[in-house]
Order: sequence, then C-alpha cells, then structure tokens
Amino acid sequence: MVVVLIGVAGSGKSTVGRMLAARARWDFHDADDLHRPQNREKMRRGIALSDADRLPWLGAVRDLIRRCLAEERAAVIACSALKQSYRDLLMVDADRVKFVYLKGSPALIGQRLARRTGHFFDRQLLQSQFDTLEEPADAIVVDIAAPPEKIAEKIRSRLGL
Repeated sequence: MVVVLIGVAGSGKSTVGRMLAARARWDFHDADDLHRPQNREKMRRGIALSDADRLPWLGAVRDLIRRCLAEERAAVIACSALKQSYRDLLMVDADRVKFVYLKGSPALIGQRLARRTGHFFDRQLLQSQFDTLEEPADAIVVDIAAPPEKIAEKIRSRLGL
C-alpha cells in the first residue's frame, strides 16, 4: 500500500508522514524532494507554480508510487496534490494507493507556517494554495487541529493498520 498525505503547505504532511511511516515500519518520501530546482526557486521567491511547472514533478511522484508498488514496498508519501486532476494522475492503483487529506483552516496553517524555518516555501503563497485546493471527495479526511501524534494514530486507525 502507498498512502499519499495531501493538503496545503503547513498542514503537517511531512511531520505526520514521518510518524505514520515510522510506526508502520514503512518507507517515507517527501514529494518536495522531487521538485526541480527552478520550482523551488519560484516558491522561495513567492511565485506560485503553474500546472505546467507541476507536471514534471507530478510525473516524478507518480513514478515513485509505481516503483514502491512494483517493489512491494509500503510507503507514505507527503505530496500536496491540491487538484483532483493531480490526484487522478497519481492514482495508479485504486486498491493500493490511498489518499489522506490533512484538512485545516487558513488561520491555523498560517500560524504553523509562521513558526516554520528552513523550508523553501514562502508563506505568502498559502492563500494561492487554498485558492488552488479542490477538496477531495474520495480521500480519508483528517482534521489537523490535534497534535501530530494523534493525527498519525487516527490515520492508522482509519486505514486499519
């Protein structure tokens, strides 16, 4: 199984994903690591990515999901996947790929981003992420107001792990 944690920047995808993967003894991958340098630079400068910017990145994430499934390596992947079309591209096997949407308010996520250091994402882009977000109808939805440990445990329970 591959679990893809989705949501806007600052929703806890990486933090919760690492915890979830560690508890399940699965691999963890952060899709941010697959961004091309020019995408990272754009976001660092506060420039929102276009669909054309995202397409090679989404292709790399899809390839990662396929590799994990082909090698029968269970994994958790942190990936914003804000639009349904992005998730459709990543859904390579409906039986073995599960999306979990980490849902939070702009105010809560804004507070989290204000405290975050060492990341290329310019927090001024948060509103553009909410503007782009198409909330999934086919994902497990988890509220992010709880501490990360509780969120990871809730996801484990919802997935039957």
